[in-house]
Amino acid sequence: MPPGPRFTGNVTLCRRPRMDIVRIILAVILPPLGVFLQVGPGKHFWLNILLTILGYIPGIVHAVWIIARTGPHRA
Repeated sequence: MPPGPRFTGNVTLCRRPRMDIVRIILAVILPPLGVFLQVGPGKHFWLNILLTILGYIPGIVHAVWIIARTGPHRA
């Protein structure tokens, strides 16, 4: 019987849950800050500032979506 898969010690399922929680909390308090910490000063950051000015809830929804969707500095 061929050997089964080996555990190599490279577990990537829980890469960054603590930082995501911190970013989501910051996104609820100040949505552009959470987006800035996630993706930097790019198009999503400026879009989030605009959404937050137009309405606080759309800014929060966009910020949480960006944080949940992207890895660090990828948007």
